Amino acid sequence: MTPDTIQHDPAAPLDPAALGARWAALREGRKTLRIRDAASELGVSELALAALGVGTTAVRLAGSARDMLLAVPALGRVMALTRNEHCVHERKGTYENLSFEAHVGLALGADIDLRIFPKAWAHALAVTETTQAGPRRSLQFFDAHGTALHKIYAVAETDMAAFDALVARFRAGDQAPGAAVTPATRAATKASPAIEATRLQADWDALQDTHDFVPMLRRLDLARLDALRLAGEARAAMLDLDAGRRLLTKASAQALPIMVFVGNHGMIQIHTGPVVRIVPTGPWINVLDPDFNLHLRESAVAEAWLVRKPTRDGIVTSVELFDAEGELIVTFFGKRKPGHAEDPAWRALAESLRALAGATC
Repeated sequence: MTPDTIQHDPAAPLDPAALGARWAALREGRKTLRIRDAASELGVSELALAALGVGTTAVRLAGSARDMLLAVPALGRVMALTRNEHCVHERKGTYENLSFEAHVGLALGADIDLRIFPKAWAHALAVTETTQAGPRRSLQFFDAHGTALHKIYAVAETDMAAFDALVARFRAGDQAPGAAVTPATRAATKASPAIEATRLQADWDALQDTHDFVPMLRRLDLARLDALRLAGEARAAMLDLDAGRRLLTKASAQALPIMVFVGNHGMIQIHTGPVVRIVPTGPWINVLDPDFNLHLRESAVAEAWLVRKPTRDGIVTSVELFDAEGELIVTFFGKRKPGHAEDPAWRALAESLRALAGATC
């Protein structure tokens, strides 16, 4: 299997009948249990559960991830979903202006804004779910370990003839239920950085574009969170753990358009625009707007940072939330286009989040 090709792995999957029985028993009395959470409880991948429906409620797809995505604009309006362990990003719109170069793809539509890393994509399904509102159809993409990277849901305005044509075009020859995945291995804990803080700070101060930040980290062999800890307070300041909630609440109150980045190793999905309806639910803080939903698990936030990066257009400010493993959960920016200075209203909002941080900065 080439890195950007989606096809069925011929290795033997888990026994579908036995796994299906375990899943059915788990769902008994828990009708709202989400498939990702069920997979975690059962100790299997999400793909292992979703692929139980192949031949009935799911169709296995095969082919180039690039070609599949280039076929998606014909569907018209859909809902794009990208998530990581602690944050879900849902955006309605049309896939537009798709392009691929080397190992990165872009979708630069007015609503659907994506950075695509197809090398991580290994499996795909077309899924039909039964809901109270009727059948819900989607295209779902997974990595080699069976972790969901991106999903595309049909909505009322979707061209379902085009949806069916896409599924028929990429339908795999093997439609037996179940899926085999490569077991995930936990990465070794990286040693604390040996780099001198002064070297990082000099390279940081020489940045010309926000897109230069990740290449800088690679060059210095630094994890993102380690870089923030070494940068010095003028470049990165720690915030209180409720910074995400306060940011969303303030942006809503001010009707201030922001950018919200959520991603995983196969996809980054971006919302640019206002956030209006902010709803806390248990450990989650949610944005529940007609075209944009965000679900952020606040209880998973272990560190929150205000980050200032120099660019040709002046300082660009972001707010970044991390989990206990040092993984980036979500990043917030002000709405901005290259060649334009940062919105002062956004900078003031971001800087105001330090008010409660006090001695933690």
